[in-house]
Amino acid sequence: MSHSLPRPRRSALFVPATNEKAIAKLPQLACDAVIFDLEDAVLPEHKAAARERLARFFAERPEGGREYVVRINSLASPWGADDLAAASGWATDGVVLPKVETARDLLEANDVLDEADAPDTLKLWAMIETPRALLNLPAISELGRDPSARLSCLIAGLNDLAKDTGVKITPDRRYLQPWLLQMVLCARAGGVDMLDSVSNDFRDLDAFALECGEAAAMGFSGKSIIHPAQIGPANAAFSPSDEALAEARAVVDAFALPENTASGVISLGGKMVERLHLAEAERLLARATQLEGLRH
Repeated sequence: MSHSLPRPRRSALFVPATNEKAIAKLPQLACDAVIFDLEDAVLPEHKAAARERLARFFAERPEGGREYVVRINSLASPWGADDLAAASGWATDGVVLPKVETARDLLEANDVLDEADAPDTLKLWAMIETPRALLNLPAISELGRDPSARLSCLIAGLNDLAKDTGVKITPDRRYLQPWLLQMVLCARAGGVDMLDSVSNDFRDLDAFALECGEAAAMGFSGKSIIHPAQIGPANAAFSPSDEALAEARAVVDAFALPENTASGVISLGGKMVERLHLAEAERLLARATQLEGLRH
C-alpha cells in the first residue's frame, strides 16, 4: 500500500547552491528533501556560478528516493527567468518559487516549463511569505486540484511575513498561529503539502523539537530547515509515534473481527470508532511502512 502514498516531506533542508562542502555531505544526511537555494543565500555576483554548480549536480544526480528541488530567484528579478529556463532542463523534482502572491504567478511559471517541454514530474513549490500571498491563498492552493498546474507543495516563509506585517515572532509563535492554521487549511483544500517555516535558531534543538511537535499538531506535512542538526527532530515530529501506531493497529484489528466486518461504527476502549477512523489508521500504518523502507 505504501507505494501509493505521496513522498514524505518531514524535513526539507535549504542548501546554498554555492556551498560545496554542504553539497558534498548530502549523501550522508537523512532529510526527505533538499532545497538548493539560488535566491537569498547567493550574492548577486555569484548567481551565474551557482546555477552552473547545480547544472553539474543534476547531470550526475544521485540515486535514491529523496526529492531535490531548486529555489529560483523571483521571476521579477534579473536572474529568475534564466534560473527557470535552466531548471526546466535539469533532473530536478521541483522548482520553488519565492514570493508567490497570486495564482497567476504560478501559472506563468508553469507556462514557461510547458513551453520548455519540462517533464510532468517537475513540480512547482510556492513560498507563502507576504500578506498578499496569504489573502490569495485559497486561489493559489486550488491549483493543486489541477494536475496540469504542477503545484505540489507550499512553504511558509515567516521571516518575510513578520517583516512585512510587523507581527512579532515569539518563541511560541502565538501571534502567527491563525495564519499558520489558515495555510494548512488552504493547502489541504487544494490537496497539496504544507511545510512549516524555517527556525532561525539551530542551536536550541529542544525549542526546535517543540516547534516541530506543534507544527505537526497543526497539520503541517513537515518542516523547512537550515541545518543538518535539525533533521532528526523534524523527522521524529512528523513520523507516526509508537502510541499512534499502536492505536492504529488496534482499530484495524477490531474492524477485522468477524462480528465487525459489516459494521460502520464500533466501540473500542470506550470510544466510538467509525470507518473513517479505519481509513485513517490504515494510512498511518502505510506511512510507517514507507518510512521504515527509507531507512534501509
